[in-house]
Amino acid sequence: FFSSRRRHTRYISVTGVQTCALPISTMGPMSGTIGITRFSGAPISWGVCEAPGWGLMLTPARVLPEMTGLGLTQTELGAPGFFPDDVAGVLSTLAAHQLSMVGGFVPLVLHDPSSHHLAVKTAHEWASKLQAIGGKFFVTAVIPNDEWKRPAEVTSIDIANIAKGLKLVDEVVAQYGLTQVIHPHVDTMIETKDDVDQLISISDVKWCLDTGHLAVGGYDVVEFAEKHASRVAHVHVKDVKLDVAARCTARELSLLKAVQAGMFPPLGEGEVPIANVLKTLEKAGYQGLYVLEQDLAITDGEPAVGTGPIIGMNTTMSYLTQHGFI
Repeated sequence: FFSSRRRHTRYISVTGVQTCALPISTMGPMSGTIGITRFSGAPISWGVCEAPGWGLMLTPARVLPEMTGLGLTQTELGAPGFFPDDVAGVLSTLAAHQLSMVGGFVPLVLHDPSSHHLAVKTAHEWASKLQAIGGKFFVTAVIPNDEWKRPAEVTSIDIANIAKGLKLVDEVVAQYGLTQVIHPHVDTMIETKDDVDQLISISDVKWCLDTGHLAVGGYDVVEFAEKHASRVAHVHVKDVKLDVAARCTARELSLLKAVQAGMFPPLGEGEVPIANVLKTLEKAGYQGLYVLEQDLAITDGEPAVGTGPIIGMNTTMSYLTQHGFI
């Protein structure tokens, strides 16, 4: 992926409302500008999620023009039911909006060795589809069960079994020319700082550095980037309201309720030092993608055109512009 430095960057929403028109030269020096081509969209930033009770799931006809209107030319697959189920349908939808596919999120049970055979079968199915639609990343979330009910304790034996399972999945996805990345995530077996540290010490799997979920799990995200940049193959960028996150990790709020309470706001409106994380990764030589994710839920009906998720995404793009990244 190539980056470019442009003196003037201007973002216009699909409704024609100007959201940013700032000359980079007025923002102070910043080495290593990333460039718009290394940023990707994600349907979850428009509230697209299949979880029961999550909220309204907007259609590609609404989401994808808004995504490309921001200057983004790549997207992750998003929740089942968003893109068509068949490969031809996905490719046709992508082509209609001049988008390419980054990859997809795949939940797998790996802490129980008796589930490894099913995980391998599932990996083959998903890797085949992701390859066919042009994806590059197989984003693994290690779920405890189909209900995503995390046990009271994740043991060292669980982590060891997860490492073995991830190795099996690595071998599968490599056959399809994909890269597996492990995604730390609330309510999964790899949620907390301790989970992450244990796994990274015994497995050579590549990582999806998710700035939001790492922060919710108690990790200093800049510290993770400094220590483990060589292990990072993919990045999800989201900010966090840490007061809401604390209620989520204390299990006072479910993940759904925490998202509905605004746990993942637009960049710059939370407490994660996003700019420092990106600068740290770039300084370390990271050359991959940054997927812009700000998980949200639409609970008040379909927003009018020009309102709703696009407002937060415009704020995010302005943040990246103001910090000289695009």
